[in-house]
Amino acid sequence: MNEFELIARLSRGLPGNSTVVTGCGDDCAVLDFGHPENLFLFKTDAVVEGVHFTREMAPEKIGRKALARCLSDIAAMAGTPAAALITLGLPEDFNAGFIEKIYDGLNALARKHQVAVVGGETTANPGRIFISVAVLGTVARGKQVLRSGARPGDAIFVTGELGGSISEKHLEFEPRIAEAQWLARHFSIHAMADLSDGLAGDLRHILRSSGVGAEILTTALPVSRAAKLQARKNPAKSPVAAALTDGEDFELLFTVAGGDAVKLLDAWKKQFPKLKLSCIGKIAAGAGIVIRDKSGPHSLDAHGYLHFA
Repeated sequence: MNEFELIARLSRGLPGNSTVVTGCGDDCAVLDFGHPENLFLFKTDAVVEGVHFTREMAPEKIGRKALARCLSDIAAMAGTPAAALITLGLPEDFNAGFIEKIYDGLNALARKHQVAVVGGETTANPGRIFISVAVLGTVARGKQVLRSGARPGDAIFVTGELGGSISEKHLEFEPRIAEAQWLARHFSIHAMADLSDGLAGDLRHILRSSGVGAEILTTALPVSRAAKLQARKNPAKSPVAAALTDGEDFELLFTVAGGDAVKLLDAWKKQFPKLKLSCIGKIAAGAGIVIRDKSGPHSLDAHGYLHFA
């Protein structure tokens, strides 16, 4: 049983109540507490030593990453983060100075995005450090962008470049909060997600939620320089494969009506001249992902990153 099969199994019959607008299955839960203007976004994520970081890495970057992952999910809903709770699991041999520096990195990113860190929990965890972050945010009523709105004919876009994040980006990425909010204000974004598990995996989340398929052009994929350099060291994994399957890019993946694609690209270049935006394909009727490359169209069998398979 892989990660997503287990999630599906555990998600059956989850209790709900009248506050739930969108529950399990999107980047954040969407909750309605009766505020006249806003809905609330709720997200939790965790980083684990040996999986997401090692103690040889700069502790400030580890803390930054722990919070940034949640902020990226808030961005994927076109929301604004407000407050965070931090849970630390620590082994017996933890170093207090190292943990303080983790908090330095986390706090610096929180200040940058005006996120209040309002408490949390500490507990023992034999052998490894883990950091769990829960974030509460807001989004204007009716403006939340879900995974479930993609339609046949939509253009598929990604921000930034993909693949090779393990070289450094996974510790230094910038949550695309401002970009997502700008998109939601100026265009009708049909579906959006952040790229945490790789394009092949996260695009499938949108497709399953929306009941559609997709066609992707390999020549349109914005492959990172890091992915190309890694492919020279490990020819078994091509740069295109890295762009499709590497996790932790934390870019935005979204769809808009095909008729808006050119206008969006032109407006984006003026608003965000330093951040690449690529149209990589289109939403199609049916299911699954079709890849078009030099050899023609074929079904994409590869998936994104799985914590366990």
